Formats: sequence, C-alpha cells, structure tokens
Amino acid sequence: MSPSQITAVAGPEGHDSPATPGARRGSGSPRPLPLRRRGSRRIQESRVDRMFLFCTYLLLCTFLAVVLLPLLNIVASSFSNPIAVSSGRVLFWPVEFSLRGYEVALSSPQIITGFLNSLFYTVFGTLISVTFTIALAYPLSRKSLFGRGPLIGVVIFTMLFSGGLIPTYLVVQELGMINTRWALIIPQAIGVWQVVIASTYFRTMIPDELYEAAQLDGCGDLRFLWKVALPLAKPMVAVIALMYAIAQWNSYFDALLYLKDADLYPIQLVLRNILILNTSPGGMTDTAQMLERQQLADLLKYSLIVIASVPVLLIYPFVARYFTKGIMIGAIKG
Repeated sequence: MSPSQITAVAGPEGHDSPATPGARRGSGSPRPLPLRRRGSRRIQESRVDRMFLFCTYLLLCTFLAVVLLPLLNIVASSFSNPIAVSSGRVLFWPVEFSLRGYEVALSSPQIITGFLNSLFYTVFGTLISVTFTIALAYPLSRKSLFGRGPLIGVVIFTMLFSGGLIPTYLVVQELGMINTRWALIIPQAIGVWQVVIASTYFRTMIPDELYEAAQLDGCGDLRFLWKVALPLAKPMVAVIALMYAIAQWNSYFDALLYLKDADLYPIQLVLRNILILNTSPGGMTDTAQMLERQQLADLLKYSLIVIASVPVLLIYPFVARYFTKGIMIGAIKG
C-alpha cells in the first residue's frame, strides 16, 4: 500500500477518518453500529401527546363501559332466578342460574308467533326493499336518463320533507292495508338514503366504458344490470340489505299504528307490551298469583331482549366484510 493510500484511510495524523467512524486503529474492518432496541419509539412523544393519548383511551374505555355493562346486565338477568331479578340483586353475573325465562318465552304461542312474524316481515320486506331500491337507483345513476336531474331532486326532497304521520296513515287506510302484513312492508319499501348509496355506487364503481362495451355486444339495460352491474355491486347490495333487515326487525311503531290483530304482531311489539304494560303474555300464568306474574314479567323482559337480538348478531358476521367496503367506496368517490 502506498503512503498516500495509508494517509487516506488513517487520516493525516493517524486517527480514524470520518468515512470509517467505527473503525479500530490498526484494523481495516469498521466497528458495527449498535442496533436499535426492538420496540423503542423513534419519535419522542411530548407531554401533550401523552396526555392526549391518555384522554383518548380513557374516553374509549368509558364509552365501552357505558355500552357493554348494560348488555352484561341484561344477559346476566336473563339467566337468573326471577326472584333475584325482581329484587335487583343481579349486576353482571347470573344469580341462582336459571333458564326459566327462556323456557317460558319459547313455550309461549304469542311470543313464537311474534318471532315468526318478525322473520316474515324482515325477509320479505328486505327482498322487496332491495329490489325496489336497485330498480330506482340504477336508472338514476345513468347519465343518459332523460330528466335525471329533476328526478334526483324529487327523490332528495322526499328525504328532507315527509308527508307526516296522519297523512301517511290515511294513505295506508285508503289502500286497504290497515291490519294487514303489507302495512309493514309497502310504506317502508324504499329508503332514500339507501337509494343515494346505491346510485352513487353504480355511478362511481361501474365505468361507462364497460357499459359501452356491453352495448356493442348487444347487451340491453336489464341484462347489463343483472349480469354485470349486480355481480360487481355485491358489497353495496349487502350494505343496503343489512340496513333494511335491521330496520324491519327492530320496527314496532308501524305495527302499533296499523295492526289490530295480535296474531300479526312482530316480536318487538310483543316485547314492547311486556316492557310498557309490565304484564306477561296471556295464556301462560292465568292461575298464578300476582307476585309470580310480576316476577315472571320482569324476567321475560331480559329474556326477550336477548332472543330479539340474536338474529341480528347471527346475520352481521356474514355481511361485515362487505359493510365497510360498501359504505366507503360510495362515500369516497360520491
């Protein structure tokens, strides 16, 4: 090695050069740099940041407790002894474990009928609502539709201004749907918000080039909707179907207005009668004493709440993966 090369490596005075800060004197290999500790924070958080995170976690934990603790109390009460429920001794764990509430609920003809009625309203109401919503949203998403702007304005107007309770009741009465199953399906067949979501999805996620290519191949509007648009719009269909299904399952006010026959009551109206009137369903405890009726009614409140919530909890996992995607895609480009 020449003297000039030695000077370039070791420096003019024999010290390590800046190019090799970790090199040992007299050795040609550089010293390895110390590794960063795993899990160490690269950015030092300030006191304000730590306070903000603490307040955020505290708020989230408080919200979780507010939502979760009442649910735990309801579930624990539904599996407790009727006397313990009436005396208020149940908090978040069953007291004297008992299935009496579920046995009475599942053996009551009125509750079974209400449950089956709710299934009918939810299934057929959701199918009709999704069909009508897509039939309205798809034409509104096409730019070639004549009068598209005024039609969209009319649809949005119905969302901002409704006809009112009494005019709606008179319309349902004139159509002859009072005390019929159709009174809970037809008036709520189309939701404007669901139409907006579906129309936005069709307009933003299905390119015009795809429609033009289908037209060149001789594909009509209905065939394009059935063969192309709907298969691509599965996330959106799942979202609006879930919205309609939950609304139909939880609906009781329309049944309270339009239905007079108890055999047509949905499960939510049966639950409402027990919660508000505080009486157990007829035919179950006609010979029981007043105290036993009161205790049984208190227990049935919690048991029916759990029973009425189970179908929604069973359906949601199957459409959860579509829910966020269907909402966000239409919202980002809408």
